[in-house]
Amino acid sequence: MTALPATPAPPPSVPTRPDDPSPPVAREGWIIVALFFVIAAVAAGLASLAGAAVAAVVGGLGLALSLWCVWFFRDPQRAIPDAPGIVVSSADGVVMRVEPCQPPEELGIDPAASQGMVRVVVFLNVFNVHVNRAPIGGAVKKVAAKSGGFAHAGKPDADKNERSSVWVALADGRPVVVTQLTGWIARRIINRAKEGQSLRTGERYGLIRFGSRTDTYLPAGFEVLVKPGENVTGGRSILAIDRSLAR
Repeated sequence: MTALPATPAPPPSVPTRPDDPSPPVAREGWIIVALFFVIAAVAAGLASLAGAAVAAVVGGLGLALSLWCVWFFRDPQRAIPDAPGIVVSSADGVVMRVEPCQPPEELGIDPAASQGMVRVVVFLNVFNVHVNRAPIGGAVKKVAAKSGGFAHAGKPDADKNERSSVWVALADGRPVVVTQLTGWIARRIINRAKEGQSLRTGERYGLIRFGSRTDTYLPAGFEVLVKPGENVTGGRSILAIDRSLAR
């Protein structure tokens, strides 16, 4: 497949649907956010023993870190493209690579079905929304995890990092795969997808904590609409389209 100019938002001809209801801060982050505020308060209290000025500095830093934690776990509502044959980005971030690639071996996808697949690699920094979304609607055929390293998610070595993959089967049987990979800072993957579950395009299914990578594997027949260096928005930016399904 050849990378074409990006479509960062749904064109007018693609209808959208409202996002599913969700708290503004992802549930997976509630405990961590609470801990940040508690630690900040305790640190400020202890710092007050050294004087008001020290307490103000420590308290200010603690508050700033706590607010950043809230920002990190934010889960904004999105207008989801709602049309057949559309693949959306599973995460906010920047496209690093668009390349031919076989899907993760632990999924056990038949080589004949994976022939001609293309991988779109998206890097998430610590300032991106880290909620992951289904790239396309379909039935979850298999969910598989593989242990690995914790290299910087923006480096090629991250291909060997710990990961969790979801195989989504399209109506015609072709596989679409989305893989969450840890990074140097990110050490916790949350994947709520279950085998047999039906996912909708753009539906939330997981989260990675503190900097990471999300890969989407597309089968033959999909036309990639993004190229390296472009920013994408999870659940909204269109990565690819199968025009035979979109008619």
